[in-house]
Amino acid sequence: MDSLTQIVLGASVGEAVAGKRLGNKALLWGAIAGTIPDLDVLLNPWLDTVQQLSFHRSLTHSFVFAVVASPLLGWLLYRFYRNSEATFRDWTLLFFLGFVTHALLDSCTTWGTQLFWPFSSYGVAFYNVFVVDPFYTVPFLVLVAAAAFYNRRSRTRALLNYTGLAVSSAYLLWAFIAKGIADNTFEQSMQQEGIEYASYISKPTPMNTIFWSVTAKGEDGFYNGFYSLLDDNMQVNYGYEPQNAELLEPYRGHPKLERLLYITKGYYSVEKDRAGAILINDLRFGKFDGWQKSGGGYVFVYKMWQNDQGELQFEEVNNRPKVDKEYLKAYRDRILGQKQ
Repeated sequence: MDSLTQIVLGASVGEAVAGKRLGNKALLWGAIAGTIPDLDVLLNPWLDTVQQLSFHRSLTHSFVFAVVASPLLGWLLYRFYRNSEATFRDWTLLFFLGFVTHALLDSCTTWGTQLFWPFSSYGVAFYNVFVVDPFYTVPFLVLVAAAAFYNRRSRTRALLNYTGLAVSSAYLLWAFIAKGIADNTFEQSMQQEGIEYASYISKPTPMNTIFWSVTAKGEDGFYNGFYSLLDDNMQVNYGYEPQNAELLEPYRGHPKLERLLYITKGYYSVEKDRAGAILINDLRFGKFDGWQKSGGGYVFVYKMWQNDQGELQFEEVNNRPKVDKEYLKAYRDRILGQKQ
């Protein structure tokens, strides 16, 4: 999830653990605990594109990190605030829950979180919320911020914070329910259209849990479709994308290429640009505006080429669309069930 959401969640967890003993210090250090896992991006200047993709949401998002780092940081803060009412256990639990809830919330998004690193580099993903969702974050932020203005022993303060945790958790539960409804529609529609698939990934479109997209893996390519829970029927129009995996055959076995394909979980397609460089589309995220008749570009695309020494090079291609008032209006209308 985005940084603001993780800060709010961390602050709320810190308040729940030690708010009565630390007051707003619990909110502050909870917010810091909720931020620490994402500091892995500070290493990006020293990593190439594939290394960045591999390292993000790995070590600092793992259960092992939470178990090892929490008591160390807990001891440091316990010594620093030695005159406070918070115990070593309080500080350790604050960091542990801050790290674990951060990782679990990230696992609800599409990217994938390596919860079991270093034993497994598999990116756990539940695909039930978008990385930025104001319907999750804003109510949570308002309630936690309001709690900060009350005395640390106030029942109102605790009520506001626990309400924030309850409302945000209920939204995540709703997101799983909405995903189940969308999945049922996608499965029925693909069956009706005779689409044969081995597996599929469904995920919410940006900033909502009403409008969903699906990418289904066929024999030689992928089917992409969109469905809003507010559509007046269960009809889904599917587009087809050939995988073109044969374009990668001359390069298969290269560690970085294999790692990139592993990260996509096999949901990728390949094409060439005008200069002859190979483009690898990460299909897990779908297209920015594939719901429009004009179609759109994929969210994450990686350009691959060989340098003068014959080594494979990778870089992300930025093909973000222009988001203006007209685009946002069309997107809102589609969420509300108005098909083009």
